[in-house]
Amino acid sequence: MRKALFAIATSVVALTAGAAPAAADPAAVKQAVAADYDSHLEDLFVHFHANPELSFLEVETAKRMAVELKAAGLEVTEGVGGTGVVGMVRNGDGPLILLRADMDGLPMPEKTGLDYASTATQVAQDGNEYPVMHACGHDVHITSMVGTARRLMAMKDQWSGTLMFVVQPAEERVGGAAAMLEDGLYERFGTPDYALAFHVASILPTGKISASESIQYSSADSVDIKVPGVGAHGASPHMGRDPVYIASQIVTAMQSIVSREIEPLSPAVITVGAFHSGTKHNIISDRADLQLTVRANDEATRAQLLAAIERVAVNIGKAHGLPDATPVEVAVSEGTPVTNNDPALARRLNAVMQRDLGEDVLVPWQQRGMGAEDFAYFVAEDYGVPGYYFAVGGTPQEAFDAAANGGPPVPSHHSPLFKIAPRESVTLGTEAMVAAVLDLAPAGG
Repeated sequence: MRKALFAIATSVVALTAGAAPAAADPAAVKQAVAADYDSHLEDLFVHFHANPELSFLEVETAKRMAVELKAAGLEVTEGVGGTGVVGMVRNGDGPLILLRADMDGLPMPEKTGLDYASTATQVAQDGNEYPVMHACGHDVHITSMVGTARRLMAMKDQWSGTLMFVVQPAEERVGGAAAMLEDGLYERFGTPDYALAFHVASILPTGKISASESIQYSSADSVDIKVPGVGAHGASPHMGRDPVYIASQIVTAMQSIVSREIEPLSPAVITVGAFHSGTKHNIISDRADLQLTVRANDEATRAQLLAAIERVAVNIGKAHGLPDATPVEVAVSEGTPVTNNDPALARRLNAVMQRDLGEDVLVPWQQRGMGAEDFAYFVAEDYGVPGYYFAVGGTPQEAFDAAANGGPPVPSHHSPLFKIAPRESVTLGTEAMVAAVLDLAPAGG
């Protein structure tokens, strides 16, 4: 029955292909997307969720996405920026619109108990083997991209222009977008007039969409600090220079940067996510390594944080007697700027969401925490591409109600318990993307 409904919906579109274009009926789009979920997208989502891959190693995921986009009728190029995939469709005169979905998983075990939970493991770029999980919803994003491509290809009489579907690697490493651009994404396929993306959000109820008219996500930088020392016996600390003690002082002192150097009304975060040193109880190591994540909401604060971290770390090392020949080393290994929505485009498409998906679908954007996104590279100031990045609710309201009444808390992103409602998330994300494209690239517009 479900497949029959989808076939009927597709046939209706085909019958009208030669007629004068009519405005899309949001109810018909909703019905068609729901039918496609039942007949195709549900199985695809389960496949992606059960088979996640790590950043820049998404080989099988990229292959499957290439197959799906080709089957939808797109011209597909693989291997862009590593494992990235680009699907193009040209449909008359009109704007070039980039639609982006990220595809990498995270190095962590899944503990959701879902029937289709991931048991995958993979050897990462560092040579170590890790369990892998889609703990941030990227499986939703790529499944929805396939749904969006299939729906828009079935509605080619109702839009005009060129669409660039970008399947991006390594968002979790905030390196995939930059890699695709460095590989000539815009030179090879064109600089878009608009760029669109969404992220499923566990903190937002299903059926809801939220997008800022300014900042959507913070900047993020991964900072590595190497603290040298002089090894010695644990019973004779005066014979060496203890890197654990020096690094501990650095960890503590860095919190004063946020509390005493950054303007109080400018959000900033410095988190030490890893501290490694030593091999045995009674050995003073000759090195300690710190790994930090640093967040800000504007580029001036971001630069101030990074400069202060280096100043504090290097000078604490000097204060503890480290020679100039072997100073504390500070390096930024990966990073992404603040993600800002184009104000005019956000106002326009927020109105479209309410018009086409329901007046109550849109809720005010509230930045909770300082998550980051390398979508910012696609809309960097150098390119002048207006961007619209929105959140799609992924958790049923009942789960929030249960948590408020003493039940289990709603798991956050990057939790081994992370899970979302796939049907509600994939279908709403697809409907929203289709609505945005139809508004930005109307037939005969």
